[in-house]
Amino acid sequence: MDANKLTTVDGRVVCERCLIARTPWQRMRGLLGRKSLDANEGMLFRSSGPIHMFFMRFPIDAIFCDGDLVVLDVERGLAPWRVAGRRGSKMVIEMASGAAADVQSGDRLVLGTIDA
Repeated sequence: MDANKLTTVDGRVVCERCLIARTPWQRMRGLLGRKSLDANEGMLFRSSGPIHMFFMRFPIDAIFCDGDLVVLDVERGLAPWRVAGRRGSKMVIEMASGAAADVQSGDRLVLGTIDA
């Protein structure tokens, strides 16, 4: 899976290592089976409607974005066995609970390569 740095347009780092779920298997599996998520990593899902937390072991922050990676809303501390979604959402970034504390509606995000 590819990993990219996710920042705001003004350069503020949102996610140091953002994995992109590209294949149907990666999208279906998502974060299932993991015991935790590092504060500096997340996963981006394209063409995303509502997300579910069935069988998850830990809460997450979910950043719902439009097709241009403009933040529509952030669901903070989404607990296992819950469902969340936002009208107009085309992508969602799942991060560790609390990791999206500085992300607000209206922020424009940018995916870039990870500097070696």
